[in-house]
Amino acid sequence: MNSLTVTQFETVEMSQTGITKVRELESRLTQQPQVPIETNHVFHAGVYARTILIPRGVALTGAEIKIPTLLIIQGNCMVTNGESSKLITGYQVIPATVGRKNAYYAYDDTHMTMLFASCAQDIEQAENEFTNEADQLLSRRL
Repeated sequence: MNSLTVTQFETVEMSQTGITKVRELESRLTQQPQVPIETNHVFHAGVYARTILIPRGVALTGAEIKIPTLLIIQGNCMVTNGESSKLITGYQVIPATVGRKNAYYAYDDTHMTMLFASCAQDIEQAENEFTNEADQLLSRRL
């Protein structure tokens, strides 16, 4: 049987207060021992996809995203926008807005894939397309 799955979670454009709170958390997290997070990249049919695995027990913050994307989460994690939090479990396909900088805590190993239409010719161009914080991405540090 084919059926349309209704997304249980949608992102919202964040307030400056929320972004500030996530940045404060990010500053504290950078002072903790760092867990290597590998990024897998795929380009196909005008779409760029980047996937990470957040291991169980790891907290991290994402870059501030400047374009709309789809976010696919498979696992068990808490996501916050600095002002409210939501538990995400199972498999979710989430329409994700611009102007977001979320923080995540994985209760179990959690895979996250972000996708967006792109004309980028390489990973660096694609990363520059979705954030002004590309120099801070884990994929640039490894």
